Amino acid sequence: MACILSVGIGTLDIINSVDGYPAEDAEVRATSQRICRGGNATNTLVVLSQMGHRCDWAGVLSNEPDGFRIVDDLKQYQIDTSHCRIEKKGKVPTSYIAQNLDNGSRTIIHYRDLPEFSFDDFARIDLSRYDWLHFEGRNVDETRKMLAHVVENYPTLPCSLEIEKDRPNIEVLYKYVDTLLFSKNYVLKQEDGCDNAAQQFLKRMHQQFPEKRIICAWGDSGAFGIDPNGKLSHSSPCPPAKVVDTLGAGDTFNAAIIDSLIKGLALDEALNSGCLIAGQKCGHVGLDFINPL
Repeated sequence: MACILSVGIGTLDIINSVDGYPAEDAEVRATSQRICRGGNATNTLVVLSQMGHRCDWAGVLSNEPDGFRIVDDLKQYQIDTSHCRIEKKGKVPTSYIAQNLDNGSRTIIHYRDLPEFSFDDFARIDLSRYDWLHFEGRNVDETRKMLAHVVENYPTLPCSLEIEKDRPNIEVLYKYVDTLLFSKNYVLKQEDGCDNAAQQFLKRMHQQFPEKRIICAWGDSGAFGIDPNGKLSHSSPCPPAKVVDTLGAGDTFNAAIIDSLIKGLALDEALNSGCLIAGQKCGHVGLDFINPL
């Protein structure tokens, strides 16, 4: 078991299931609704906790019922929230999600009324107890300070960074971490949607950062990665018999990658694990599905 800290957001997700995604200006009836905790950082920790790791979250919450709801949910998975900053005003980030039961896709409208977690918040954390740090690629200026602090004071502490969106100056963060986890949408934007975009992107990134493990999750085409030796790897997808819920699949993939690397597995083995467990997740509603490998 490893002790893992993740820095990022927790959200309230309001999920309406529909038989098919509605056209603009249409009125449709949801077949069901559920309200639950979400957010990339906390989703990844929930999966890692089910894999047997000790998990802590550093983020921002508001002092209101939905903030309490997120804390209570994380307590069920023994995830510590003592490093979070609690704001007296504001509203927790909220995602309004239309989940298409026909194909498992999800469309998200996100609203937030809270500040981001800051370097000053992060600097108060004793990092000596952790075996792995995981960061969301957001709040770039403050995250850069956090990562620089880690490199200066804890140079052997492994760090991973999720890059989901093309945020301004996000590339300044890459040099500080050991493992880079890119989304398919981000890579396609960098490579103008060209054929073999993942492989081309990985080779280009390896030239710039040869010491990194670089990974691209690729949805229904599995995942690609390149290790510090320049070895390209690909894992085929492991879809369930029926896709019922893709919400959180990317966060699940990231958790499986982190778990594999902590165990000392090679990159190709980590990709296989990521695709297998993300596939399991897509066959289940929510994140209570883990069958540890």
